[in-house]
Amino acid sequence: WDADDLVGPKICDLERVPVYRPDLVLEFGSIEVDGEGTVLTTEECLLNPNRNPHLTREQIEQQLHDHLGTSTVVWLPRGVHLDETDGHIDNMARFVAPGVVLLTWTDDESDPQHERSVEALAVLEKATDAAGRRLRVVRIHQPGPLTITAEEAAGVDVVPGSQPRLAGERLAGSYVNSYLGNGIVVVPVFDDPHDDAAVATYQELFPDRRVVTVPGREILLGGGNVHCITQQLPGGRRS
Repeated sequence: WDADDLVGPKICDLERVPVYRPDLVLEFGSIEVDGEGTVLTTEECLLNPNRNPHLTREQIEQQLHDHLGTSTVVWLPRGVHLDETDGHIDNMARFVAPGVVLLTWTDDESDPQHERSVEALAVLEKATDAAGRRLRVVRIHQPGPLTITAEEAAGVDVVPGSQPRLAGERLAGSYVNSYLGNGIVVVPVFDDPHDDAAVATYQELFPDRRVVTVPGREILLGGGNVHCITQQLPGGRRS
């Protein structure tokens, strides 16, 4: 990567805040934090040879602690089935409060996602966070499984380097890929039988916030979902 091509430094230049580049490759959706010292991630992503082959697991943990001010990393084995991000955590499991994790789930034992969710649940139920708490896990059933329609495949504007979108292929749909904002929660929905239950779960988890739904299929065709297309703005002291 050329530093001139990175969005982060450009935003920081506009905001006139300092920026640095650590010796660590990861993306916005590859880590999740609880705000109290705990990081949630997946081995499938951060231990993937295409990310940080020069770093051991322990070195990656130390890098996270050094830059995030954290002290505990909880590693889930894998992310959502066929997630093209190599298993980003934001599609699989998220902190909805310190000590509370929302986990993508399916009851269908024949679905490849079931094995992934079960192994993640086993890790989460045994884990403790930075404060020494056992984690409460809230399961939220995945949509679908969702597949690309012929009409959707024909409508995708394919550019060099983009992921193919072929009719019949499975999409890595998830209600976990939401945005938690001040006073609101933005949740993707998919015109799916599981939509109402997913929205109800969010309303129960966030009684003091307004739950806003957005059509998720169109975002999903481009890759990821609501959380993936949001980004924080720096809030440091301007020079």
